[in-house]
Amino acid sequence: MTTTSLRTNSAKLLATVVLVGGAASVAGLGTFGAFTSTTAATQNVATGTLTLGLTQHSTLGTTVDATNMVPGDTVQRSVTLTRPAAAEKFGSVLLTSTGSTSNVLTSDTTKGLQVSVDECSTAWVMTPSTKVLTCAGTTTPIISSRPVLQSGLDLGSATTSLNSGAAAANLRVTMSLPVAADNSFQGKSNAITFTFDATQRAAEAR
Repeated sequence: MTTTSLRTNSAKLLATVVLVGGAASVAGLGTFGAFTSTTAATQNVATGTLTLGLTQHSTLGTTVDATNMVPGDTVQRSVTLTRPAAAEKFGSVLLTSTGSTSNVLTSDTTKGLQVSVDECSTAWVMTPSTKVLTCAGTTTPIISSRPVLQSGLDLGSATTSLNSGAAAANLRVTMSLPVAADNSFQGKSNAITFTFDATQRAAEAR
């Protein structure tokens, strides 16, 4: 009787071990395979361009030299800034002026050359008898009179004009030699370069 009881318990124990081992084997198979699904979307990306152009009339532009100035004289020149329709709009347009040499025309901030800038809603026109540029539309002062050498002056309303449908800003640059200029200014010359820099518009979601 005792021998039979031991055999029965051994058989039950063996069966239990086999079942546990089988379960472990099935779980292991699950690490070698799974359902998957894949899809894709393509996004085209292109960058814009920032383009600032400058045109000037052959008889009104800065290519025309100003000579034989005396105290009290003024020089008026016209330039037109442009933005192509396909180009990005501007955040701002800045003006920097430099001189080719250092002399009293540019170094003397009181008696030396002074500069101012105005904008016209139409093209500037020169009156031949006076050589003064006149505006048949609306004149907007942009930069008040100050020493000729300047860095990064914001052209304000000109940027608005460039970002409008016309995409153009008609500017009159006026340089004057103050009446206070004395004999130390005689026989002096300089080449003033006006550089216009456009910055990008504010970043936005696209």
